[in-house]
Amino acid sequence: MITKNITVDPASVADASTTAMLVQIASQFDSSIHVKYGERQFNAKSIMGMMTLGITPGAEIAVTADGSDEQGAIDRISDFLSAK
Repeated sequence: MITKNITVDPASVADASTTAMLVQIASQFDSSIHVKYGERQFNAKSIMGMMTLGITPGAEIAVTADGSDEQGAIDRISDFLSAK
């Protein structure tokens, strides 16, 4: 299991389409992937769960992946969301 804190690039989380893209990226991996923001945590492969998190630009989130391709999942999600 790997957990990484990510500061979300303000340009990355602007609308629902960005959240949908994050779910699509997470769904490409076999690992279980969860995103925690504040006190709430949801499965990153669930569009409804991710939409209810309400992640704001510049927020710090924790992404946890557990499975055979966990490192690849963390790296890809981090690349997609991270402030450059």
